[in-house]
Amino acid sequence: MKVPAALQPLIDDGVIDAVLRPLKSGKEAAVYTVLAGGRVLCAKVYKDLAQRSFQARVQYQEGRKTRGSREARAMGKASKFGRRQQEEDWKNTEAEVLYRLADAGLRVPTPRGYFHGVLLMDLVADLDGESAPRLGEVEFPPEVARIFHDMLIRDVVRMLCLGLIHGDLSEYNVLVAPDGPVIIDFPQVVSAAGNNAARTLLLRDVHNIRATLARAAPELAQTHYGEEMWALYEKGELRPDTALTGRFAFDRRRADVRAVRASIEEARQEALIRRQGREAAEQGD
Repeated sequence: MKVPAALQPLIDDGVIDAVLRPLKSGKEAAVYTVLAGGRVLCAKVYKDLAQRSFQARVQYQEGRKTRGSREARAMGKASKFGRRQQEEDWKNTEAEVLYRLADAGLRVPTPRGYFHGVLLMDLVADLDGESAPRLGEVEFPPEVARIFHDMLIRDVVRMLCLGLIHGDLSEYNVLVAPDGPVIIDFPQVVSAAGNNAARTLLLRDVHNIRATLARAAPELAQTHYGEEMWALYEKGELRPDTALTGRFAFDRRRADVRAVRASIEEARQEALIRRQGREAAEQGD
């Protein structure tokens, strides 16, 4: 096949030997199978995204560390340089995260390098050596669905213990290898401590997996692993080997709206008094 322009530098540098075929193409990246040193790998080529997608990614990138104050200011202002910097950060994140997750023993594709903006990683294959199917494309007996659910929840916990949340986990980015599920696609990974939407995104991830596997094992629909693990994480009690139950006691108490409003007004009045004091001091100087 004709070599895509983004992969030509890798051939020129001897990183890969040949491009075999396109594997899949989405809104954010195109994936190819390539030959490198006699081994078949995946090459993920990131696409430059339009302003619409750029704006949508702001939610995920909140709380991520940037290289310097200039980059952080530019990204905050969404200037042309800032958008370019944020685009690079988006592309680099997946490679960095994959190495961390693989080192921590999670079931993710093994990364093999990041060259010229292209991520190389092991191909997640089926028994015939072809690309493994997605989770939503396979029918399971109940006992297998339960095992896969346990494996995926365990990896979500391990990620959370590293301070990370997938942010877009669903049946579409879990592949089914012969030995179990493998989580893929991490450019939108979320900082658990630095992102205001962290809990919401974690629960969405866990509930997506629950809904998919509950089609085979209906009792999974009654579990609340996301709520349980987040509560433990907030208290600093979550560990990679924490035994979860899937049970969670929800707070059914009604909020005291009047007390909340009174507290907000008190804080507002305090801030007003402090500001008036500063202004008076400045005038006195």
